[in-house]
Amino acid sequence: MPCLRLVFVLLLLFALATLVAGQSVSLASPQKIIIDTDIGDDIDDAFAVVLALRSPELQILGISTAFGDTQVRAQLLDRLLGEAGRQDIPVAKGVPTDAKTSLSQRRYAEGGRFRRATHPEAVPFILDQIRRYPGQITLVCMGPLVNVGALIGADAATFRQLRRVVLMGGSIERGYGDLGYSKAHGPDAEWNIRNDPHSAQKLLGSGVPVFMMPLDSTQLKLDEYKRAILFQAGNPLTDALTLLYHEWNQQTPTLFDPMTIAFVVNPKLCPVKPLRIRVDEEGFTRPEPGAANLQVCLDSDSEAFFRFYLPRATGE
Repeated sequence: MPCLRLVFVLLLLFALATLVAGQSVSLASPQKIIIDTDIGDDIDDAFAVVLALRSPELQILGISTAFGDTQVRAQLLDRLLGEAGRQDIPVAKGVPTDAKTSLSQRRYAEGGRFRRATHPEAVPFILDQIRRYPGQITLVCMGPLVNVGALIGADAATFRQLRRVVLMGGSIERGYGDLGYSKAHGPDAEWNIRNDPHSAQKLLGSGVPVFMMPLDSTQLKLDEYKRAILFQAGNPLTDALTLLYHEWNQQTPTLFDPMTIAFVVNPKLCPVKPLRIRVDEEGFTRPEPGAANLQVCLDSDSEAFFRFYLPRATGE
């Protein structure tokens, strides 16, 4: 009898261990995301896409292009994803606009390498993914919210089935250049919100949980030392970033957009608090009294971010 009891206990422990292991696998399942980006102007979008590609915690269902010449932006992504060996990720062409921006990385995009014959339209593509995975998708927005406004206009009920929207945008207490070393000059009309405030207003009224990474927490400077670590890694993605950096033709990148991906993977890197924000016609994001309509990260630790970012991007 003691032997039988021992066998029973061992079988029970094995069953519990198997159950716990199964739950762990389930909990560790990759988060489904779609990235919406105006890649090709500033350089930070490319750094954000690389972080997403290097994050096994994420399942990238697709990447859509936003604002201005969305076709050239799609071609840039074709090449970047091709260099990464990730041509399985769909690239969707967003709603084009008459933006007077000059794509600094146009030459990389138009090189022809890995170019796809066609790209699906972003709005029907994203809506189809939401219907396929209701309540599961995080939409990560790294550019003006043109596609978001179009999505809500096309099918607001389906849009509400997103799990959440995580966006880089806004300026709550600190504006451009307010890095904490001198007296802050106050909030600015941040680029992504300023270029389509009406879509930002629609988003805040959509009923979808919104997590905002504003200028207050995203002015992360990739200084010379950190660039050397990154560009000397010599893998296909860091080589692509090196090429794009030199086409960008400026010195010190500010990695605004990568904080969105970092937050999705590790929310502790940018703790959020509930606020009520009103977007005005000029693109300012004004705090006001009342029930919170989004979660905002007002501060972050730059060194903690780069200790997270650099080993992933370099593959160490």
